[in-house]
Amino acid sequence: MTARGSFRSHLFLSVFSLVMIYPLLWWVGAAFKSNAEMSSPALFPTHWLWSNFTEGWVALPKYSFTHFYINTFELILGVLITSVLSCSLVAFGFARLHFPLKNVWFSILMVTLMLPSQVTLVPQYIMFNAFGWVNSYLPFYVPHALAGGHGGPFFIFLLIQFIRGIPRELDESAKMDGCSWLGIYWRIILPLTKPALVTVSIYCFLWNWDDFFGHLLYINSVEKYTVGLALKMFVDSQSKLPWGELLAMSLVSIIPSILVFFMAQRHFVDGIASGAVKG
Repeated sequence: MTARGSFRSHLFLSVFSLVMIYPLLWWVGAAFKSNAEMSSPALFPTHWLWSNFTEGWVALPKYSFTHFYINTFELILGVLITSVLSCSLVAFGFARLHFPLKNVWFSILMVTLMLPSQVTLVPQYIMFNAFGWVNSYLPFYVPHALAGGHGGPFFIFLLIQFIRGIPRELDESAKMDGCSWLGIYWRIILPLTKPALVTVSIYCFLWNWDDFFGHLLYINSVEKYTVGLALKMFVDSQSKLPWGELLAMSLVSIIPSILVFFMAQRHFVDGIASGAVKG
């Protein structure tokens, strides 16, 4: 490629990137605007209202966003821990153990991976409602503890490919030292699958943090609301919508996801690459 062609390509990509990032820049600028300035074509406000963040944090009745963030992290951490342990254990069974109808069960797992969540939405809600789990976090904890839930089959598949790349000689050595299969899983396989487990953790965190519909479906009381549901209350609770405060709080709500992704980005790439080439 000539220097002129390279320059044109970079220029096109730069302009295209600006077009793609414009909504994000508008979002940042609008978070500091007053309601009167929302209709202004200017990207950034003339007067930066930092009060949108402080007032928006305590704008909702009875509860501040501190309470909603605690609820969200309580939900996400429970889902994260149960999902990582259960999916890694199931993946270990498929990758290392031999049991009857193993290929049939693996085929069923692949079918559930391709099954749209909308298909199971109604029967799942009916079942959880019959169990009395609605308006609690159990509809999120229990499926993930059983290696299901949001992304469970995908996590299992990813971990299976990674575990298959670990030499079986390590298993044989552990057996000679008297280690059981559960001990091999806990002492040998689990530490060696750290890159893949970090990838699973990132996916699990991001997908469940953004699972607005699931939270809306199963959580009814404001006391148990997550951050996403709390943002909805800006629209429900006031006749005059404070757009600046709403956009400021929505901007703050994406910070945990951004931090988690960038802090673990190296492990994330390593886990994806390792899971793709091994097996």
